[in-house]
Amino acid sequence: MNCHKPTSPEIKKARLDAGLTQSQAAAMVHVNIRSWQKWEANERTMNMAAWELFLIKSEKSRQAIAIKSLV
Repeated sequence: MNCHKPTSPEIKKARLDAGLTQSQAAAMVHVNIRSWQKWEANERTMNMAAWELFLIKSEKSRQAIAIKSLV
């Protein structure tokens, strides 16, 4: 897991890699869409708790999708 504050490009890449919209990603970490947009636009810095939560939840989501595709 990345142990640094993410840059705007890292945030956007992680979201796109997870196949999520900004709205879906924001909901995943319990923030409003405007906060997510500001993180991706480099208008605000994403806090570590939100970043780590996103990484954990998006990975679990990817794993669940992979398991479903095997069944």
